[in-house]
Formats: sequence, structure tokens, C-alpha cells
Amino acid sequence: MNTNEKFKFRGINHLALVCKDMKRTVDFYSGVLGMPLTKTIELPNNLGQHFFFDCGGGDQIAFFWFPDAPESQPGVTHSANTVGEGPLTSAHASMNHVAFDVAPDMIDEYQKRLEVAGVKCTAVYNHDDSDAQASLEINETTFVRSVYFKDPDGILLELAAWTRELTEKDVNVEPMSVNA
Repeated sequence: MNTNEKFKFRGINHLALVCKDMKRTVDFYSGVLGMPLTKTIELPNNLGQHFFFDCGGGDQIAFFWFPDAPESQPGVTHSANTVGEGPLTSAHASMNHVAFDVAPDMIDEYQKRLEVAGVKCTAVYNHDDSDAQASLEINETTFVRSVYFKDPDGILLELAAWTRELTEKDVNVEPMSVNA
């Protein structure tokens, strides 16, 4: 696959999102998903809080809590639906979903663990190169297996397991432009 000759990125340091209730967020990400809380910050001048969670591989997911933040707007600030329930559209510059990388041999078990924990989630999707872009069975074009669910603020989350190495053959769609 291609390598970056301009910057030597090492991965995602952290992705910062905004939550409505920091305690509820800690309970979900640490309590349900098991992510260790690694750093907590009280913002100056009573502006809020900023907490970090270890999501594996040296990466972090972080949340801001602002006491005066506006309400979320499903379909604008984030996807209003989960995969299979309706459109996944969100606004330009919004965050559509977060996918956490998991081992391929654990995806089915993790889907069951979410259900046992009372988290509404999808079945395992086998994303492939078919016209439907997913199948019930793994096939030679399956590239990732996914389970989708939402956090307490409605943020769409995904457990994703790569099933094969991506190659230059996987980069075969021309990017769209509004100026075309």
C-alpha cells in the first residue's frame, strides 16, 4: 500500500468529542466498553471538563463536557440512525461515527457482549465488494466485519475487524467534487 512521504504519522493521538453528561460517558466508555480513563482535566474558568480514555494501540478517545453546549441535532451533528435503520447522513464537518479496531476472531463474541451489557447493536455486517456492499457470509471480497451501536449521547460507534490486507486494487473510485 502507499506510504506517506510528507508526514510520519503514528496513528490517532486522540479524537475529541462532546458529551452531555461526563459521568454517564465515563460509566459507558469505562464501565461498559472497559476503556481505562487515562487523564481528567477541569477546564479553567468553569468552562467544563476534558477526559481521555485508552481505546487501544496507544490511541485515545476524549470527551469535552461544556455546561452551556447546545443540544445535539441527530442527522446534523451526528448520524441519526444506526446501520440498517435508515440514512447515515450527517452535516459537513460533523463526526459521522467512530470505528474501534478489534481482532477478527473476537468480533462475534464482542457483539454478544454488547447485547449482554444491554447495548442495542446490530448483527455482524460482512462488508464486501458486492453491489449490496455487505453479505451474510464472509466471502473472498469481504474486507471488514462490523458491529454498530450508539453511546449514551447518540454517537454512532463501530467495532471493526479487518479481514484482509487492503491493496491498490481497493482504491478504484474517483472522488466526487461539487465543482465538477
